[in-house]
Amino acid sequence: MKQIGVILTLIILCVCGNSKAQPSAVKNAAKSVFKLTTYNADGTVLSTSHGVFVGNNGEAISDLKPFIGASKAIVTDSKGREMNVERIMGVNDIYNVAKFKVSGKTIPLNVAQSASASGSQAWLVSYAEKSPTITAATVKNVETFMDKYSYYIFSLAVPENTNACPFVNSEGQVIGIMQPSTTSTDIHATDAKFITELQTTGLSVEDETMKKIGIPPSLPTDKSQALLTLMMAAQANDSIKHAAIVSDFINQYPTSVDGYTAQAQIYLDANDFESAEKEMETAIKKVENKDEAHYNYSKIIYNKEVYKSDIPYAAWNLDKAFEEINKAYAINPQPSYQHQQALITYAKGEYQKAYDMFMDLTKTSIRNPELFYNASQCKQMLKAPMKEVIALLDSAITTTDTLRLREAAPYFLARAEAYITTDSFRQAVFDYTRYEILVNGNVNANFYYIREQAEVKAKLYQQALIDISTAIMLAPKEPTYYAEKASLELRVNMMDDSIKTATKCIELAPEYADGYLILGLAQINKGDKANGMSNLEKAKELGHVQAQAMIEKYSK
Repeated sequence: MKQIGVILTLIILCVCGNSKAQPSAVKNAAKSVFKLTTYNADGTVLSTSHGVFVGNNGEAISDLKPFIGASKAIVTDSKGREMNVERIMGVNDIYNVAKFKVSGKTIPLNVAQSASASGSQAWLVSYAEKSPTITAATVKNVETFMDKYSYYIFSLAVPENTNACPFVNSEGQVIGIMQPSTTSTDIHATDAKFITELQTTGLSVEDETMKKIGIPPSLPTDKSQALLTLMMAAQANDSIKHAAIVSDFINQYPTSVDGYTAQAQIYLDANDFESAEKEMETAIKKVENKDEAHYNYSKIIYNKEVYKSDIPYAAWNLDKAFEEINKAYAINPQPSYQHQQALITYAKGEYQKAYDMFMDLTKTSIRNPELFYNASQCKQMLKAPMKEVIALLDSAITTTDTLRLREAAPYFLARAEAYITTDSFRQAVFDYTRYEILVNGNVNANFYYIREQAEVKAKLYQQALIDISTAIMLAPKEPTYYAEKASLELRVNMMDDSIKTATKCIELAPEYADGYLILGLAQINKGDKANGMSNLEKAKELGHVQAQAMIEKYSK
């Protein structure tokens, strides 16, 4: 009986000791721990982990890995309530951590603002809806990174099912989240302060790690960065994230026109003109700068009328676009609004009036290359001498800031096309080449085909052969390019090559008359008249307009 009494006493002492080792603040920390579940696009579970709430409005931290490839995520709190992960607020792939926001109110843990020292006591708090496990641990070592954050190392056997659970100090403040080492038996924890200070920037939409996460990023708190996010999201190929960012921007900046315009553009792209109209009318009512709202509304209508004129919408026309820009100008008479007036005037077919407006604007504070380019288009529509068009394009090019010369690329392309009409083929080739350089070679097969034709007319045959070969490499199934190359090889007396290329053309397009005509001519010039005449007859049969003349010429 005495032995049993001793054992009971020891048990009581141990329990009391553990109770002392777990301050009430540590026990309360379990209320803020949650389970994280991420899902694939098909709804199947991708990964599970844990984390801890660090804010009243759903702010939370966890490890990053479960989010990679996830289309959706939910957290389950200590009471069993499920909440959707709505936004990713920041990530760091080096330390494998993420900050995010869930729907609903949450019970947060305070984040320790000062580091725990080596040898100090900490507790790993697990997730459980009932009776969570709290494991005492001693800080083995503390490493500093980025001059102000702590990376903790614990000598502790990894408790089951505690990945990304929080380590807390005696005050119940979270110091870091648990991360098992991949190289030792140690357990690591990245400073919770570092994780909570993660944030998105204007370029987060293009961040490679963010791209792997299907959940939208949060909007930066800085307005300039938020505007950059809005712009980048419009260019990214992710409609879900784009829509979320636009909605967040409107909610965060309800008096700024940019969010409403972005939303109207989404509606415009979907041919939902009525919703776009309502969105811009809402903008006019709510935004501070009414002139900007009318200006952007005018642009939305203008874009629809110019690029989607085949889809009728009775409420909109170019006159309506002009009416809106006039309202903007009446509120704030600035040259950029006059430029919009000139663009609408051009779209209405009033080319001389538009030309005068563009040229008048070159004498204002917004003098820029685009104005000269716009004026050159007016001259073309007015059938003015091409030298006048070229002179205006010269001005567009010379007005472009040399530090931003890439912006002149479309002007070089337009001038090349203008040179073609004046038989200035070498000048055209030079401008085509300048364009190719300015766009970093980001051109298609048709570009090389067009430049090759200019090179042929300029008698730059070697360059022409290189370009048409490049066109074929980029579009190997387009018979037109093979016919063009075979014709050029015929011209420069490369008969064997011409026969080979024309044969390939016919293989790709057995009903393409040009292939047979060129093959026939190459064979005749090579001395194979019988087969050559047979192919000329085939070209005639397929309707080639020059075939009969060639048959008569070589029949003699």
